[in-house]
Amino acid sequence: MPLGGIGAGCICFNGYGGLQDFSIRNRPSTTALPDENREDDAGFALLHIKGDKPVTRLVEGPFPPGKIYDQGLQGRGCRHGGYEGLPRFRQSRFESGYPFAQVTLSDRDMPVEVRVTGWSPFVPLDEIASSVPAAMIEYSIRNTSRKAVECEFSFHLAHPAVGASTKDEGTRCAVIPGKGVHFTNTEPSDSETFGEGSLTVIGPKPRIKATWIRGGFFDGVSALWREVETGKFQPNDGTEDAGRGGRNGGSVEVKVRLRPGEKAEIPVIITWYFPNSNLTFEQVGYPVGESPRWRTYYSSLWRDARDVVDYLHEHYEELRRRTVAFQNALLSSSLPPYVLDAVSANLAIIKSPTVLRQASGNLWAWEGSATMEGSCHGSCTHVWNYAQAFPHLFPAIERTLREQELERSIDERGHVNFRAALPDGPNPHTWYAAADGQLGGIMKLYRDWQISGDTAWLRRLYPLALRSIEYCINQWDPDRIGAVVEPHHNTYDIEFWGADGMCTTIYAGALSAMSEICAALGDSAGAEKYRDLASRSARYLKGKLFNGEYFEQKVQYRGLRDTSFLEKIAGRLKAEESDSKLRLMKKEGPLYQYGKGCLSDGVIGAWMAQIYGISTPLDDELVRKSLYSIHRYNFRKDLSDHANCQRPGYAIGSESGLLLCSWPRGGKPTLPFIYSDEVWTGIEYQVASHLIECGLVREGLQIVKAVRSRYDGAVRNPWNEYECGNYYARALASFALLGSLSGFRYSAVTKTLWFAPKISKQSFQTFFSTASGYGIISLDRGRLTVRLIEGTLSLRSLVLGDGNTISLEAEVAPGRPVTISLLKKNPKKP
Repeated sequence: MPLGGIGAGCICFNGYGGLQDFSIRNRPSTTALPDENREDDAGFALLHIKGDKPVTRLVEGPFPPGKIYDQGLQGRGCRHGGYEGLPRFRQSRFESGYPFAQVTLSDRDMPVEVRVTGWSPFVPLDEIASSVPAAMIEYSIRNTSRKAVECEFSFHLAHPAVGASTKDEGTRCAVIPGKGVHFTNTEPSDSETFGEGSLTVIGPKPRIKATWIRGGFFDGVSALWREVETGKFQPNDGTEDAGRGGRNGGSVEVKVRLRPGEKAEIPVIITWYFPNSNLTFEQVGYPVGESPRWRTYYSSLWRDARDVVDYLHEHYEELRRRTVAFQNALLSSSLPPYVLDAVSANLAIIKSPTVLRQASGNLWAWEGSATMEGSCHGSCTHVWNYAQAFPHLFPAIERTLREQELERSIDERGHVNFRAALPDGPNPHTWYAAADGQLGGIMKLYRDWQISGDTAWLRRLYPLALRSIEYCINQWDPDRIGAVVEPHHNTYDIEFWGADGMCTTIYAGALSAMSEICAALGDSAGAEKYRDLASRSARYLKGKLFNGEYFEQKVQYRGLRDTSFLEKIAGRLKAEESDSKLRLMKKEGPLYQYGKGCLSDGVIGAWMAQIYGISTPLDDELVRKSLYSIHRYNFRKDLSDHANCQRPGYAIGSESGLLLCSWPRGGKPTLPFIYSDEVWTGIEYQVASHLIECGLVREGLQIVKAVRSRYDGAVRNPWNEYECGNYYARALASFALLGSLSGFRYSAVTKTLWFAPKISKQSFQTFFSTASGYGIISLDRGRLTVRLIEGTLSLRSLVLGDGNTISLEAEVAPGRPVTISLLKKNPKKP
C-alpha cells in the first residue's frame, strides 16, 4: 500500500509489515526491477529482547515464497537490501482499511506481540496535509508474557539520496537532536539528483547512529545486525568517514521496558525531499535536452526535509486524527464490503508514482507506473475520463486538468492535445485529437463547475470550451448529423471509422453539457444550437446504431471527408502495413474496428451524463437495454474457455471478469480493436456504476465482486489495479460506485443535494465529499441527517429518489448537523 503524498511519491507498506518500492525520486521504483547488481533502498526495524536468553527479530512476518525469485531476489540470490535474510517473526496477520494497514506479528520465541501500522495523511480537501512527502510506520509492542521484558527497538534506513554523480561518496548524514537522522548529498542544489531525507521517532528520544560502517559487499547491514543482536548499538554523529565510499545509512534505537500486558508505542517517520525534476514531455520552444527543469509541489510548502520533519512532529496527532476521521466516515458507508474495498483501495493511486504535481499546484499524471518510469505520459484525457475520485475529494486539483486542456493544450483551431506537456506550457499539435478525451473534457468542465460552484472560473474557460466543441463538430461531424463519423482516435489507441455508440454518446453528452453551460452564461442562441445537435445525436443513436439489444458501430470509410483509407488500398497513398494486412483491409475495411460487437464502453457518454447531472435527450430505455446486454454478453463467470491473444494477465483462467467486447451476433473482424479480448478494471467499474444507476443493481454488484476477488491479495496487490502499468488511473472509476449506490450528488451552483439509495432504502448511511466540506449522510426511519466532519455545506433543496423536492435553508457545519423529516418535509437543527 503506497504511503506518501499527492504528487510526492511513496514508499509501499507490504503485507508482512515491511517497506518496499521506494518511489520517492519523482519516478517509480518497484520490486519488479531487472536483476541488477546494485544496492536497493532499505528501511527495516529490528527488535532485540534482552535477558538470559536474548533473541532478535526483524520486525516483519515470513517472507512470501512467491517473492523469493519473481519479485526481486532472482538469480543473484539477493536484493541487496541486505536485511531480507534476517530472522523474522514466525506468524503474521494482515488487516487494512485505507489509508491504514496493520500487520500483527507474533513468535513462540518472543515474549511480545508487535502491531505494525503504516499510513500517511489523507484528508479530503486539504491539499497540504495530503501532500506530505512522508511515510508513517507505527510500532506497538505489547508484553504477552508473565514477566517484565526489556527490549531494544531500532529502525534502520539506507541513505535515500545517493546522488547520480557523487554516488556514495557524496552522501552526508547528520543528527537531528532528540529526533533522528537527516540525510542529504553533495549534488548541486538545483540538480535532479539533489535530495534529502530523514528518519525520526515521535515521542521517546532515540539513541542515534547517524552513519553506518562504510564498506563494500554486505558490510553496513552485517555490522548493524551484529551490534543489535549483541545489544551493543553504537551511536555516532555521522561525521566519521564522510566523503568515503561504501553504502551509507542511519539508525535510531529506543530502549523499552514493559510490565506484563503493558504496551509501548513507537511512531517512526521517514521523509524525503527531491525538489527538482528534469522529466519533460511535449515541450515546444526548447532544444532537445534543454527543456526547463521543474520543481515539485511539496517544495513550495516546505524548505527541506528537516522542515517536513518539524511540520510532522508538530502536527502528528492532528494529522492522524483527521485521517482516522476520514477513514471512519468512508468505511461507515452502508455498502457491501467488496464495494467499500473497491472505492477505498483505489484511492492509493492518488498517492502513487502515477501522480505528479508541479510547484504551481497543477496536476500532471501518467496513465500508470512501470518499474522505473511512468507509463504513457501527459494526464491522458480519455484515461482520466474514467477517474472520479479527484473531482470529489480534491476538486481544486482536478480543475487544474481542465485548465491544462483548455488553456495550454489547445491551439487556435480548437485541437486539444490529449497528452499534456511537462512542465506546464503549450505542446506541438502534430498528432491526433482524441474524440473521447476532448468531448469528455467538456462534460468534465460542467461537472467541475457544478462541484465547485465557481461560475467565474467557468466564464473564464467558456470561450475556450466553445472553441474545443466547435473543433469536435467540424472534425468528426462536419455534416451536423449528430454522430462522430469521421475517423476518430480513442482510448483503445486506434481510430474508429464511422459512428459508434461509445464516442457518439459522449458527443451527445458534451453537446448537452455545452448547451447547459451556454444557458447558464446567458448565451441562449448557443444553448439552442447545441441542444438541437444533441437531439440529432440521440435520434441517430436510436435510428442508426441501436440493433434491438445494444448500440453498435457502423463502420464507414466511403463518403467521408477523410479519404486516406481509400487512397491507401488503391495504392495512391504509401501504406505502412504489410501486403497481407493490406489484403485484409481491402476485404474487411479499416483494421481494429468493432462493428457488430457489443462494446462495454458502448454507452459511456450516458454514464458520464448520469453521474455529472447532465440532462441529455438520450433514450433512457435504450441505454438500459444496452447495459443489460453488455452484462449479459461480456461478463464471464469463468474465463477458462476465453481466448485472449492480447494481455491476459488482467483476468485469466477460472477468474471472472467483464470483457471489453464480444460479438454475440457474429461479425467479429479478423483483427478487431487491439485490446478487445481484455478485461480492464476501470471499464468494469464504469459499467457496474452505470448498471446500478439504471436500477440493475445485482448485475452491477456482480461485476464489482469479480474485480475485487481478482485483487484480494492472493494473486494481485489489492491497492494496485493495473492496466498499462501499475496504479492505473482508470481504476479510479471505482469511486463512482459510492454515488451510484447512495444516489448522492451535490450542486454547489444551486445548493441542491440529491439522495436516493439503491440498497437498504429504510436505513442507509454514506460518506460524501463536496468542494466545501465532507461528512456523512444517514437515513433512519424517515429521518435524513447531514453531518459535516470538516468544512461547511449550504443547502437550499433536497431531491429524493421518488422525485420529490424539499426546499430548505440550512448551513451545515461540524457539530451542527441538519436533520430532515421526510414525512414532515421540514429541516430540524438540534
